[in-house]
Amino acid sequence: MNTRTAITNKLREAFSPESLDVSDESHLHEGHAGHRPGGATHFRVNIVSAAFKGKSRIERHRMINSTLAAELEGGVHALAISAQAPGEKGQSGPIKPDRPI
Repeated sequence: MNTRTAITNKLREAFSPESLDVSDESHLHEGHAGHRPGGATHFRVNIVSAAFKGKSRIERHRMINSTLAAELEGGVHALAISAQAPGEKGQSGPIKPDRPI
């Protein structure tokens, strides 16, 4: 299983999100710290879940970082996070089950 799929699966299991997008942005960081040929080092997560309701930005990031501890200790060098509760400004659309991972 590739890193993007592992991140997606763990976040879905932990947070039952209404919306989730995990993007591998490693190609944008060529020549920077932590980059490796083949990618899978820099990711962006946009997630909307009721689990974040009433939580601060830092609490939300800690929840995600804890869930992805193995990936962050392994090959993932950077993780950009946008975590929101349903109805908050900037919320993205629903998960599309037929969308390829």
